[in-house]
Amino acid sequence: MSDVSTIRAAITQATWTGDKASMLDLHEKFARDAKAAGAQVICFQELFYGPYFGITEDARYYDYAEPADGPIVQRFAALAAELGLVTVLPIYEEDQPGVYYNTAVVVDADGTILGKYRKHHIPHLEKFWEKFYFRPGNLGYPVFQTAVGPIGVYICYDRHFPEGWRELGLNGAQIVFNPNATKPGLSNRLWEIEQPAAAAANGYFVAAANRVGREDNEYGELAVTFYGSSQFVDPQGNLIGAMGSPDHEELVIRDLDLGMIREVRNAWQFYRDRRPESYTSIPKP
Repeated sequence: MSDVSTIRAAITQATWTGDKASMLDLHEKFARDAKAAGAQVICFQELFYGPYFGITEDARYYDYAEPADGPIVQRFAALAAELGLVTVLPIYEEDQPGVYYNTAVVVDADGTILGKYRKHHIPHLEKFWEKFYFRPGNLGYPVFQTAVGPIGVYICYDRHFPEGWRELGLNGAQIVFNPNATKPGLSNRLWEIEQPAAAAANGYFVAAANRVGREDNEYGELAVTFYGSSQFVDPQGNLIGAMGSPDHEELVIRDLDLGMIREVRNAWQFYRDRRPESYTSIPKP
């Protein structure tokens, strides 16, 4: 367990401006505002510097991909070092030409690039045509040792699969950041229950950032309206403060008492009492 007691964390919800440069500037401002408010760690929304292009299948959006050590990550790693702010960067990663992943790069408070998580579960559903854009993740469920303690990442559609949440817990995560691009529909109820369920089942904090607003400046009548409502959840499954706005951009900042993790796990011994040898169907395809 980390020796840090209470940390201040930030997540963002933004609306697509219409161009990458202004989105990058907007998120730099989010980071600076978070630091000014005392935050020690920040996570941006899924694919933070572009539109959510999964609503169509269009090869021109491949141009948004860049290496995990490319200009965008380098820019925000330098900013992390300047601000002393642990930063989670959900990007469109180019591993090599034609090989792309939905990735989150984790940068420590001194600007060190600690590594990356690649989204495992790739939907192919109406207006979530992600298999056109992404290969499934292949780097496991890493936990990164940061200035605010051990953190993990799980991206959007991943959250519907409890196994990855548990892997992150077994790997030592104290906070799991879950950047999203989630729109109204069947997901509304899931948004209310999945993150609290995961936090309670695994005894850690969950911070879920979601896009907000309508991207009709990119997609016209095809556009969907993302509902924001970004949230922090404690290890008992309780919301920390209110959810973010359902319709406006917002920097959501909350204090997380990491001491709760030990308290909750000692009260509910889920890690002691789990029976992995009995879950015989899980490893099977």
